[in-house]
Amino acid sequence: MRQLKSVALLMGILAVCSVRADESPEARARATEAKMTDDERFSLIVSVMGAVPSIGVPRDRRIPENVSNMSAGYTPGVPRLGVPALQASDASMGVTNPGYRPDDKGATAFPSSILVGATFDPGMARQVGAAIGREARARGFNVQLAGGINLARDVRNGRNFEYYSEDPWHTAVFGAAAVNGIQSEGVISTLKHFVLNCNETNRHWLDAIIDPNAHRESDLLAFQIAIERSQPGSIMSGYNKVNGTYVSGNALLLNDVLRGAWGYKGYVMSDWGAVPEWQFALAGLDQESGLQMDVRQWGGEAFTDRLKAAYADGSFPKARLSQMVQRILHAIYAVGADQWGPAPAIDLSAHNEIALEGARQGIVLLKNDGVLPLATGKPLRIAVIGGHAQEGVISGTGSGAVLPVGGFAGVVKIGGPGTMGAARNLYLFAPSPLAELKKALPDAQLEFDPGYTSAEAALLAKRSDVVIAFGTRIEGEGFDLADLSLPQGQDAVIDAVASVNPNTIVVLQTGNPVSMPWRDKVKAIVEAWFPGQAGSQAIAEVLAGKVNPSGRLPITFPVNLAQTPRPELSGLGTPWGTPVTIRYDEGAEVGYRWYAQHDATPMYAFGHGLSYTSFDYGKLKVRGGDTITATFTVTNTGKIVGADVPQLYLTNAAGESRMRLLGFERVQLAPGASKTVTLKADPRLLARFEGTNGLGKWRIAKGTHRVALGRSAVEPVLTAEATLKGRLFGS
Repeated sequence: MRQLKSVALLMGILAVCSVRADESPEARARATEAKMTDDERFSLIVSVMGAVPSIGVPRDRRIPENVSNMSAGYTPGVPRLGVPALQASDASMGVTNPGYRPDDKGATAFPSSILVGATFDPGMARQVGAAIGREARARGFNVQLAGGINLARDVRNGRNFEYYSEDPWHTAVFGAAAVNGIQSEGVISTLKHFVLNCNETNRHWLDAIIDPNAHRESDLLAFQIAIERSQPGSIMSGYNKVNGTYVSGNALLLNDVLRGAWGYKGYVMSDWGAVPEWQFALAGLDQESGLQMDVRQWGGEAFTDRLKAAYADGSFPKARLSQMVQRILHAIYAVGADQWGPAPAIDLSAHNEIALEGARQGIVLLKNDGVLPLATGKPLRIAVIGGHAQEGVISGTGSGAVLPVGGFAGVVKIGGPGTMGAARNLYLFAPSPLAELKKALPDAQLEFDPGYTSAEAALLAKRSDVVIAFGTRIEGEGFDLADLSLPQGQDAVIDAVASVNPNTIVVLQTGNPVSMPWRDKVKAIVEAWFPGQAGSQAIAEVLAGKVNPSGRLPITFPVNLAQTPRPELSGLGTPWGTPVTIRYDEGAEVGYRWYAQHDATPMYAFGHGLSYTSFDYGKLKVRGGDTITATFTVTNTGKIVGADVPQLYLTNAAGESRMRLLGFERVQLAPGASKTVTLKADPRLLARFEGTNGLGKWRIAKGTHRVALGRSAVEPVLTAEATLKGRLFGS
């Protein structure tokens, strides 16, 4: 047996050496695929889930018994040709382990993607991506199911915490940075979920209706720019339909737009359980993921068995099979997943520092009436109330939840309907906010109340100098929020303590906006999102003033759901398996664009975030021509070092009122220091898409365009005009 393995290894080495190292990934993919047997080709176009019953999985495609690092997807390699097995894990916030690997003691639990988006620092997304890539590679995983770049169209979407923002440009820049970080480690990154997977309610049966040209200006533009800037090895198609056709089998989106208009060269994998028909392979799907989920979801024979039958009768052409395989091989070769050396050593303390710095930068100070930062060196009596603050900070739930090194501080089973109901849990990361607050405020006297009842919490609040009330809400895959309240009576608890103690600070741990009926009663509000394993330290440092808050909202906080495009969410509350149609009639006017279009003032605007210092902008100069280029200065006019995020918006395009984020930059400055910033807009942000069924050209209107430099989407500081030539371009 050992001799046979040695021979197979030698043959693989010879096969690799027979292809010139300087050949393109395309040429290498063609050459390797040409040497394959049909059985080897078919083996590459499907993955199976590890540690999941192999229902419907043919014996020859089950995971070998010697594969110990099981996870979400396994595809056997072709050793004789040097093609590695593909092994995938979920990875939006770190390398996940939902019971697949009993001996794996945990990975770094990074902050949620929406928190990383709140940093307005794409470099942070790249750092997190690279760290995830290293931890994946150390486990033998060469495919990471990250990053998620769906736009936050609906503030009830259970998975918004896995995405970066509501804006196409911001989302694209962050998504590309994450992909580049992961792929810098020789690991394939998977942009997801293509496309318009913006609600979780009955997602397998959801039909997302949108104007095709508006789609190109919004969600598809985010994917287009992210792909251009990072060349991800794979794209994951979502569960949903778009305009009546499942995305995994949508030839218009996969073949005409993704391949034709954009020239994408990697492979399209399905989401787990998103392939009801073998014909999806003819429409642009290259690999079925999680075969068992499809068999369980849709019944019938396995994907590859149906494809083999179609192949035998000629309805599935060999040329298409070869194309699917070549695209998978292209990703392997372009990223270097076949060139791995020894597994990298992982510095978990360094990765914790990345997680900590991300949390520090992404925590958003929404409101501050002078109570923050808390006075140090004084014997304050501080009541810490609610939110499991004596145990840890919480995580989003579902496939993105990461088991931290050493395990969770606690797990509360919640449950729910659908295939992801069993995975709906409250996960807690140690250390606790209470413990970290005691470190950050050593002279204070802290007492904890669980917030079990409003009356009990108010007793402690009344005899305290300051109250820090934690508000938490579990959000995750497979379900949307019914409203924006905090669950289990937390809003009532916060209202009660604020009624007896005006010095109340609220710290929120959520993945979406909340309704805040108590907002006018409290002195400060901090949005900490799902901050990851170092979140407690970051929260304590911000409250104590050891860190100057600098996060900005990547999603608009509405006053109420009546302000949003869909006050009532179609299908909400219907049984699992009910067909649902959601009309995204706002089209390209997502988030802050919707509020500007309707002249509505939100509770907190996109880009909003306060600091313990102050900043001013000056010397704005704008040039036109083919696009807009703006130059300006940022000055720290306060007394402490801090970071600001100046944002440039288009407000009018040749007479048409139109709100678009054109650019931003995170700027860190010492007191009194200034920096000159230059922002150049991607021309597509200034244009309208003109075409049929999402195929066509971009047009910039000739004439005067107005821009605003501001602190948020509703706080302009300086304005200017520029003349654009007007042109038709691109696809």
